[in-house]
Amino acid sequence: MVALVERDEQTRQLDALMEDCLARRGRVALLEGPIGTGRTALLRGVAERAEQSGFRCLRASCSPAEQALPYGVAGQLLRGLPRPEGPGDGSGRTLDDLLDDVAALDGPDAAPAPAEIARTHHELALALLGIAERQPLLVTVDDLRHADVPSLHFLLHLVRRLGSARVLVVLADEAAPRPRHLAFLAELSRSPELHRLRLAPLSRGGTARAAAALIGAPPDPRLDLHAVSGGNPLLLDALAEDVRATGGPRAQGYGLALLSCLHRGDPATLAVARALAIMGEEAAPAELCRLGALTSEEAGRALGALNAAEVLDRGRFRHPVARTAVLDDLAPAERSELHRRAARLLHERGVPAARVARHLAEADHAQEPWAPAVLREAAEHALLDDRAESAARFLRLAHRGLSDEGERAAVRARLAGAEWQTAPSSAARHLAPLVTAALGGRLGLPDGLALVSRLLWFGRGGEALRVLDRLRADARPENGDLRDAEVWLAYAHPPLARDRRTPVLAADRRFAVPAPGGDPQLHAVAILADGLTRRRGQGLVDRAEQVLRDLPLHPRNPWTVEAALLAVQVLLRADRLDVAAAWCEDATGEDATGEGGGEGGEDTRAAFFAAARAEVALRAGDLPTALREAREALARLSARSWGVAIGYPLGTLVLAATRAGEYDEAARCLALSVPEPMFQSRHGLHYLYARGHHHLAAGHAHAALADFLSCGELTRGWGLDTAGPVPWRTDAAEAWLRLGNRDQARRLIREQLSRTDGRGPALRLLAAASPVGRRLPLLTEAVDLAEASGDRFEQARVLADLSRVHAAGNRRRARLLLRQALHVANMCGMRPLAQELLSVQDDLGGAEAMADGLEGIASLTDSERRVASLAVLGNTNREIAAKLYITPSTVEQHLTRIYRKLGIRRRKELPADLWAGLRKTG
Repeated sequence: MVALVERDEQTRQLDALMEDCLARRGRVALLEGPIGTGRTALLRGVAERAEQSGFRCLRASCSPAEQALPYGVAGQLLRGLPRPEGPGDGSGRTLDDLLDDVAALDGPDAAPAPAEIARTHHELALALLGIAERQPLLVTVDDLRHADVPSLHFLLHLVRRLGSARVLVVLADEAAPRPRHLAFLAELSRSPELHRLRLAPLSRGGTARAAAALIGAPPDPRLDLHAVSGGNPLLLDALAEDVRATGGPRAQGYGLALLSCLHRGDPATLAVARALAIMGEEAAPAELCRLGALTSEEAGRALGALNAAEVLDRGRFRHPVARTAVLDDLAPAERSELHRRAARLLHERGVPAARVARHLAEADHAQEPWAPAVLREAAEHALLDDRAESAARFLRLAHRGLSDEGERAAVRARLAGAEWQTAPSSAARHLAPLVTAALGGRLGLPDGLALVSRLLWFGRGGEALRVLDRLRADARPENGDLRDAEVWLAYAHPPLARDRRTPVLAADRRFAVPAPGGDPQLHAVAILADGLTRRRGQGLVDRAEQVLRDLPLHPRNPWTVEAALLAVQVLLRADRLDVAAAWCEDATGEDATGEGGGEGGEDTRAAFFAAARAEVALRAGDLPTALREAREALARLSARSWGVAIGYPLGTLVLAATRAGEYDEAARCLALSVPEPMFQSRHGLHYLYARGHHHLAAGHAHAALADFLSCGELTRGWGLDTAGPVPWRTDAAEAWLRLGNRDQARRLIREQLSRTDGRGPALRLLAAASPVGRRLPLLTEAVDLAEASGDRFEQARVLADLSRVHAAGNRRRARLLLRQALHVANMCGMRPLAQELLSVQDDLGGAEAMADGLEGIASLTDSERRVASLAVLGNTNREIAAKLYITPSTVEQHLTRIYRKLGIRRRKELPADLWAGLRKTG
């Protein structure tokens, strides 16, 4: 016990008082100290030593429940005495007679006169002094503040007669006296036999020494034992046991010790602790008074006692386990009632809605007339703070507290949006009631349009169309939100669009603000969707970056995720892969700073940005990253929560796994059940396109062709052929080539070349379908386009084809190109392509090729090798100069000598083997 380890001084003083007592000098000790500082342990210790020294020990422990019981403490003391056979006080009356007199004073009809009380006290004191003549007495009273007043008078009577009696009286209490005991303490302090012993919580050094004795092994340095225990011996004892058991505070150890401190204190102490646990650390003293039904004086005294005992640290719990223990000590009904009272109190004081709502939610109570409005306001703040699960909790309670059907529908719509952020599958249960509300005219246009998007998410197109028709009938044609929604539908779900010839957003209006009162994110969605549909490039990239830059301003807008994904698509179409990747990372970092939508496990926005990062990595040819992020996206949301959008991450994972040679994983993904309505959305195109490539890699050219042609039929049928969501013509042409039909392949390739996108792969395939003599210029242009786009997968394939073209006439050049292609394939994790290139290298003379390349590289100086290593990675002359601390002209001179030694004419012909030089030279 800490009290026995660290209370040596008090122990020595008590032992000295026992020696005085044995020498016939009666003594009184007043042991004072805050709750939990070891008073009881010291009393127990002195009693054990006194009994060993031959003392008769009389003990009493006071209780708040017994302080109204007259002579309750005196009765505990006297019943510890033996029953002598002879007289007890020299008057012929035995001790039993005296106890009967005490009982008579405490009778139901008793009204003793002062003289009678004094006579009884005198006789009892004489009886005790008579016993002390035969055997020394130790009288201990613990928790003196709870003693009844008559017993206190008896103790004073005894103290005044100690003199040379062999009696030691030890009284233990808190340091702060109670008003009802002031007279007793004043009288006691006049006694010359009185010795005051003060206890206090341990210092930091004392805590460390006690902990070392109790625990033995050093505790985790991250756990500050003094900060958690405050040096309170009772708390430190329990904490030490917890550390030995589990390494930290436990409810059944530290928590129970704290409750023991509270229950041993005054009722006001417990009431203040409970009020503080309910209100939290932001509680004001006035709030604690009202919630605990205490006067300011009572609350102040209780707080002072708890702070003095170091149970609290300046009015705050020292560890979360402490607050949890106090809350768990409350009965459920009592706890709910306290939270209800706290909510009413805070609402009356006009505190922010978030604090009030937390108490309403804890009480599961929304029956106050003002409660639904407070809960709705708190939910909006929670959504702005990116705490979707907290917002959903408030909205569920607000919905229960409303009776108006229109208000209930609006709250349910907001609730569906909040739950959508954490688990779309759980929000799906709100769709049917919301459809009923929308068809009944009880849902506003913004909520109705959000409902349409969620119905389409789950493939419920019929219900979405019915809601759309009602919204179109009720809204004015010039309504900005409805117009923006029609533009979005024309791109994302064309079968539902009112007119395939959707309202055109004129060039001078593409950056216009939304209509007054309109949704800015929906307007951004419309602008981006219109730009993608009509292949508008000028200014659209800037708009996409602006949308991504503004994401933190709209964390839980129902259109935020759609706007972000369309913005990423714009950047990918513009071959701005680096910009797209940077924005995806920035959006993820912003999402991770707050509480997050995934308080309950899932997070819709995080899942979609993982899917976007996977697509960006796939387009860049970074297959390991694409696989990792696509798996992360599918882990973030369940398949049911993804709805029809599952085609997006699943398609990316299938295509990345196929290109990486992970054919089994791709096949497992394709074996998963997907919703049929997915194929009526753009996500279905993504899935079909990936499945076609898997069929092509597996040698099933007919199945691949069917998937690619299906993509074409869908895009043409939806009027999106101009937009070209997937480059189906190029891949269908490759399937035709595998099947030996060059005419069909050339037709599709010519169609693709007439467009502005996808020219690089189309030129590569046109070269494959053309005579040998026409291939070189086509592939040369294709490799330039591949390098400009940042698509390393396409770059490796074009380099491999160029190598084959040069194999017949310039084997040295062919080997150089092949090494570059192999380097890119290995760097990007393209195992099937790398294996194919290795077989081609063998055909070109693998050993000869390697020696040929290394011979030229070996002739480079260290300076030239460093310059060449940076140049092969794509650095400009100015960038190389900055990294090597030389001038750009020096870089040019080095490159000239490097080209001459390697027998090449330009930077693009530098061998990929030089990349290793960068790692060797640091």
